[in-house]
Amino acid sequence: MSVLTLGLNHTTAPLDLRGRLAFAPEILPGALRGFVERVQGSRRAEAALLSTCNRTELYVATADAEAPQALLQPAVDWLAAHGGISDERLRDHSYVLEDRAAARHAFRVAAGLDSMVLGEPQILGQMKQAVRQADAAGTLGLTLHQLFQRSFSVAKEVRSSTELGAHSISMAAASVRLAAQLFEDLGQLQVLFIGAGEMIELVATHFAARRPKAIALANRTLERGEKLAGRFGAQALRLAELPARLHEFDVIVSCTASTLPIIGLGAVERALKARRHRPIFMVDLAVPRDIEPEVAQLPDVYLYTVDDLSALVTTAGEKRQAAVAQAEAIVDAGVQSFEHWLDQRAAVPLIQALNRQADTWRAIELARARKRLARGESADQVLDVMARALAQKMLHGALAELHGADGAQREQVAHAVSRLFLRRTTRNPEGEGR
Repeated sequence: MSVLTLGLNHTTAPLDLRGRLAFAPEILPGALRGFVERVQGSRRAEAALLSTCNRTELYVATADAEAPQALLQPAVDWLAAHGGISDERLRDHSYVLEDRAAARHAFRVAAGLDSMVLGEPQILGQMKQAVRQADAAGTLGLTLHQLFQRSFSVAKEVRSSTELGAHSISMAAASVRLAAQLFEDLGQLQVLFIGAGEMIELVATHFAARRPKAIALANRTLERGEKLAGRFGAQALRLAELPARLHEFDVIVSCTASTLPIIGLGAVERALKARRHRPIFMVDLAVPRDIEPEVAQLPDVYLYTVDDLSALVTTAGEKRQAAVAQAEAIVDAGVQSFEHWLDQRAAVPLIQALNRQADTWRAIELARARKRLARGESADQVLDVMARALAQKMLHGALAELHGADGAQREQVAHAVSRLFLRRTTRNPEGEGR
């Protein structure tokens, strides 16, 4: 079995490019099925895709040992076509990992070691969602299932046995810290959240703890927005209401799955005029962007993206570094375990072929033995003949290789035959070898 990862993240690609290559949740299962159908041909492929604000990663697995490189170009073509960019541009900003390196990368991502905010926990939930989507699409095979389940186990061990998560500062907390630097009293602010996903829920939790003057939540689906708004005593709005009410809010945090900006330059300009140019603090956590980038040029707007927030995330000194070292050791152990599993899987076709051959020999000799018994031969004689015939069949290939080899090759064959057929056996209390 082989595993290939094609991806780009916050360290290799700018925000706008990541936005072009992001996948909305509702199209992801269909996109995965389309990719697998495109590359299937004579080889059976598995596929899963992780798409977040900081990364887009395609994981592919196949039983064909030569397939990783054979699948690379189709994968590049498929992902580049989705983003409407050239293959060359994608390759300039992406990474390709195989087998051990691919497994190590997946484990580090799940553990929060590859995140913009070191140790942040949200990525684990996003990976689990990616697995559910691949499963729903019918593209999650045994190898990728094992890869991701083992990555979740590694992440759990990192969380429980290191202090990595304890020292992380999430995007949500960083947003509140920024707002506190701009405004003297968060308790006097009116805050608007756009979206109703996990990230908005996290940011809203952090802001609500500072008891702002008022909270509103706008979402495309009013029912879902009302449900989340109820948790924070917030007012629920429709997206269509935003242009007329944008000026009411001092803080605006947006994170939706929209493929087009929700807040445009003109709407913000009108809001500033209505506010008599009192500043607005805006955080755009969406990829692709929810807020047009030109908004950042307005003098009374403080707009931050996910990339901007990374500069605010501080480390926790020696404790953080010690936690990272512990986490990397856990990842290494997980990678070795997964490699061992892959090696065992590679032997499965041979084991199946051996079992089929043994079943064929058994059937042949059993049929002959039944004929002898029908002719009246004694059971002891028939069993003896059948046992000898089966033993000869099992030894024939090994003996032929041994007789046909010469020199150093004969020594190697002799060693292999000795290990296979002259191994010592232990005996259980009933005296049967095992």
